[in-house]
Amino acid sequence: MTWWAIDVRTPPEGRDKLGAWLVVRTGQAVEERDDGTLVTFAPDERAADELIVEIGQAAGGLAPETSRRRIEPVDWSIRWRDGLGSRSFGRLTVAPSWAPAPDDSGGPIVVLDPETAFGSGEHGSTRVALSLLERLVRPGAFVLDLGSGSGILAIAAVKLGAARAIGIENDPEANVVAARNASRNGVEDAVELLDGDAGDLAPLLGPADLVLSNILRSANTALLPAIASALDAGGTAIFSGMEVAEAPLFLPALESAGFTVLEERTDTGWWGVAARRK
Repeated sequence: MTWWAIDVRTPPEGRDKLGAWLVVRTGQAVEERDDGTLVTFAPDERAADELIVEIGQAAGGLAPETSRRRIEPVDWSIRWRDGLGSRSFGRLTVAPSWAPAPDDSGGPIVVLDPETAFGSGEHGSTRVALSLLERLVRPGAFVLDLGSGSGILAIAAVKLGAARAIGIENDPEANVVAARNASRNGVEDAVELLDGDAGDLAPLLGPADLVLSNILRSANTALLPAIASALDAGGTAIFSGMEVAEAPLFLPALESAGFTVLEERTDTGWWGVAARRK
């Protein structure tokens, strides 16, 4: 569908009344720009012309100035990619699959397309997790990634030297995306992706050297017993997906579950913590 935008310029004294009328008439929100112009939309050219006539009638003697313009169709499934580029996390680089990967990073590169799954490296919570992962993963480690989404953390762990990583995700479609990303990075033999509940599966898959949990605080809290059970003695867990204001709420639960805080990180209002099992 090709939409048409209608710009309406009217004296200030009648702007609020006309804007309210447009909302009722179109059933849509009306944009008011800094210069006072009201912007509404119509699904095609004919509807735009008809609406312009009605606007003139509804405005009474205010004589608004109106114009229409065609809105070019946008494929939003790929438009979100615009402006996204490579990001570095210590020695690790995450590069989008649709852009040239840097050839001078000097370290491991994860080439990623999140498609419909969470985890592009652009969200603060994922960046926190990647920063902690880059510092704490050890060569030859066995890693569990709970709520693995696009597979970014599990793939990054292997690229950084982990021997293998298992991602657990309750969205089978996300695992399809993650499998494509693992293959894209040449780590499909070292990254396994499971459908299911992380609380049920994680204890059965351990002992792990490192557990990653980039989820909501409520989920992280509920998973603490399962994560403690899944970790090897002295193993490390990285928790993210929480806002800075949630840190005082999560830290007591973390300590009660038998963890000692190693390091905390923040990024654009998001907070993460690495902790070792006592």
